[in-house]
Amino acid sequence: GVGDTIPFSCFKNDSLRANYKIKDSVYLNSSDTAIGASRAVRAALAKSCEDNAKDMAELIGTGYVARDMMQIVDALQEGGLLNYWGFSYGSALGTTVAAMFPERMGKVVLDGVLNPLDYFSGRDISQLTATDLSFDGFFTGCVANPEMCALAQLTMDAGDLSEKVYGLIYHLKYNPFVTGPDAVSDIIDYTFLKNAIQSAIINPSTWPLFATGLHGLLTENITEARLLSFFTAPQPTIFPNNGKEAIPAIRFSDVPRERVNTTSFDVVLEELYSTSKLLGDYLSSLPPSYRDWPFKAKGAYLGDFRVKTRNPLLFVGGALDPLTPLPNAYNASAGFEGSMVLEHGGYGHTSPTQPSLCTARAIRAYFVNGTLPATGTKCEPVFGLFSKNTTEDALALLENS
Repeated sequence: GVGDTIPFSCFKNDSLRANYKIKDSVYLNSSDTAIGASRAVRAALAKSCEDNAKDMAELIGTGYVARDMMQIVDALQEGGLLNYWGFSYGSALGTTVAAMFPERMGKVVLDGVLNPLDYFSGRDISQLTATDLSFDGFFTGCVANPEMCALAQLTMDAGDLSEKVYGLIYHLKYNPFVTGPDAVSDIIDYTFLKNAIQSAIINPSTWPLFATGLHGLLTENITEARLLSFFTAPQPTIFPNNGKEAIPAIRFSDVPRERVNTTSFDVVLEELYSTSKLLGDYLSSLPPSYRDWPFKAKGAYLGDFRVKTRNPLLFVGGALDPLTPLPNAYNASAGFEGSMVLEHGGYGHTSPTQPSLCTARAIRAYFVNGTLPATGTKCEPVFGLFSKNTTEDALALLENS
């Protein structure tokens, strides 16, 4: 792995890495020059990795991890079958290991599913098909539960709230809001708010806090606006020796050049923007990176995803998942004979973010006795949006059921 086992770093020190982050344009609508800057910075990253990590760069990727997983299974000596529950990228890892070792699959649940055909061609536009719909749910949930949503003080019309927030995003591009003296954490601009939205939209339990922060921005209440820093604060890493560029390096290495989609960059951008008004300009920063990446993973899986596994896989997909929508689960399932899709009706990214007793019981039944849910099974969350109940409350219900 690229954690502390064999750290992957493209920079000689953190100062050089910080320079890269300063120059990078994460959201391509953040300025008129962001697209060109983003392409240049990613080309520079590829060059830096070539200069400083070439001995390691060809030895990372999902195919290698799939093989490592099976070596762990062998070392455990517990029957030789893989039992696995993979979330988000873990679903891409799961479909890969299942395609590579179909006869060794035990009970495998893939939750929050990436379409493997899209992932391994470097074209993840399908990820965004439910993003804006999910954000709409934030507004409808807010006005339906005004006692838990500060934004409802401004209007009880979900459409009006949506217009206010989208207008705020555009306004901050040219008029950042200053909450204090720190040039990094106290300036709320377009990129800051987009990062906060991306963090909040995947976890509905944080929506009351997020709504209060947005209310603060719209009413120029500094105390409330500062709450948005909860969503943008750097997360502690469990691998302090590992460079942050390991994640994109794995992603780029997973897409051999012969598989890179050759559609022109401008066409891809337009498709991304039209798919999601909210986050289309974030994922659109990726396409040129695959073509600039100078390495090819020696252990890359180059086969297809149409196999019959020893035991059928269970895919869990959410119609309102902002990053891995339900069609992805069905598209992935279509290639694995005998597999089943369980539809989870909650918001957020992966099923645990808005828990459902129905979903949890179905997954438990599958792991315990191999029972798959019936075709077309749909599960609804136990608590609604902007609820006073917590995830812990839902888990307690499951434990007592």
